[in-house]
Amino acid sequence: MRGLKYLAGYSESVTSKVERLIADNKLGSVLLAKYPTPHQVRTDRALYDFTVAIKNEFLRKSQPLSKVSYDPKISVINHALGLHAFVSRVQGAKLTAKHEIKIAALFKLAPVEFLRMIVVHELAHLKEKEHNKAFYQLCEYMEPAYHQLEFDTRLYLTHLDSHGPLYQAP
Repeated sequence: MRGLKYLAGYSESVTSKVERLIADNKLGSVLLAKYPTPHQVRTDRALYDFTVAIKNEFLRKSQPLSKVSYDPKISVINHALGLHAFVSRVQGAKLTAKHEIKIAALFKLAPVEFLRMIVVHELAHLKEKEHNKAFYQLCEYMEPAYHQLEFDTRLYLTHLDSHGPLYQAP
């Protein structure tokens, strides 16, 4: 199970099926059958608009977002697909708080469902700071297929490690 670092917490029956797909060189085709095309949200501005649209649909009364961007420095190896930062700054006599979301740049060329799952995860941190039951309930409220998408994203990352990109760059 050396190549399944993204599936470390899953059962032996699940990981053995994934290992078989990798050995048979079928993981990519399984993913492509389910997610045939990458999204078109390629710029930071488009990502901001995409994120704010989801936020306005589900978290209208939450704090505004000051910045949303792709970040090439986010390391998937350190189990980070995206980051939510709460930044406090002194402006004159006032202390202002800003919320920033950064998404790993490797998701510029991924299915829209994976991008949405990561954005939903980071938006949930506006309401719930910890990964607790309420946090995951909020994620499922915003994206009912959240847990399946998280698993499929782990499969996608496994494919990237074992066989490289699933989609061709435009």
